[in-house]
Amino acid sequence: MSGFSPDWLALREPADRLARNRDVLAVSALYFAARPRVSVCDLGAGTGSSLRALAELLPPEQDWTLVDYDAANLKAAREVLTAWADTAKPQGEGLLLEKSGKRITVRLWQQDFGREAHWPESVDLITASALFDLVSAAWLERFVAALAKERTPLLAMLTANGEISGHPYHRLDEQVAASFRRHQTRDKGFGPSAGADAARLLEEILTENGYRPVGGESPWMLKYSSLLTETATGIAGAVAETGDIPTDTLQEWLMQTCLPGKTLTIGHRDVFAAMISD
Repeated sequence: MSGFSPDWLALREPADRLARNRDVLAVSALYFAARPRVSVCDLGAGTGSSLRALAELLPPEQDWTLVDYDAANLKAAREVLTAWADTAKPQGEGLLLEKSGKRITVRLWQQDFGREAHWPESVDLITASALFDLVSAAWLERFVAALAKERTPLLAMLTANGEISGHPYHRLDEQVAASFRRHQTRDKGFGPSAGADAARLLEEILTENGYRPVGGESPWMLKYSSLLTETATGIAGAVAETGDIPTDTLQEWLMQTCLPGKTLTIGHRDVFAAMISD
């Protein structure tokens, strides 16, 4: 698996659902509880996992714009959402879904937002999962400034914070984690990445722009599984690119991490933020 392919996104979706911080989700749901309808734009939407995770928490009428740079992900989103819904039918170039009493319109929007993100007018909520650790601090500044101009709330989920720990402990765990955090700061197409500092930076920038962030941890707790193996392999591949750890030594860590009985914790953080005066 590579990058953010549909196969990788499908493999990680159950872990993402379990990891999302329940307190942060509850605050975001309460914010929209009195509304009959909400419009949402999901940046880096992949195959629509955020929609599937949040639909039950939001008002009965929902309009979603799913934004992704990868046409393959958006094609998969159409297929996966159609299978997920109780009923689904085409609506223009998008979909009209019904699921558990919710009526959901979906628009699929291909966009490369390496320089800056765009969203439809009059959006009530911007969401993103596993995105903000990839972008630069300058990108975050521009993004939040645009968000604040429209006073739009943000729900940012699963921002990787660079924490990696295994159980049972392996002597290389800290060294691998430190090297991976260095790799996180490489340019992922948005400028030098904020990486492990992204969640902290995002909350600081939101506060400076008049928001009140409510944050909480959302770690993956991975037991022996295909996802653990794929995740550890990806971490080892990134560390190998840094040259920090000899190949044979790194391979020892990878083999020990992928054994039955091992658990791997990957740290993330979630945040919901609305304007203080709203």
